[in-house]
Amino acid sequence: MSHTPHELAEEFPDLVEKMRALKGKDAHFGKLSDAYHDLNRRVHRAETNVEPLEDLAEGQLRKERAALKDEIYRYLTETA
Repeated sequence: MSHTPHELAEEFPDLVEKMRALKGKDAHFGKLSDAYHDLNRRVHRAETNVEPLEDLAEGQLRKERAALKDEIYRYLTETA
């Protein structure tokens, strides 16, 4: 495990400006972004043993983060 946070700006560097614009004017994207940030923080805290979790629980959080990241990417690429 890398123990590196997976921030959206690092995951989608070519879409940073679009994310900033959408976060301010699109409530749905704002909710997705906030949910990803919260989930990402939970994963990072588990990976670094700040708030350790059982392996299965940590793995489930990672799967949820990946699914949410995919949803965000679809939203970003399908939104004009």
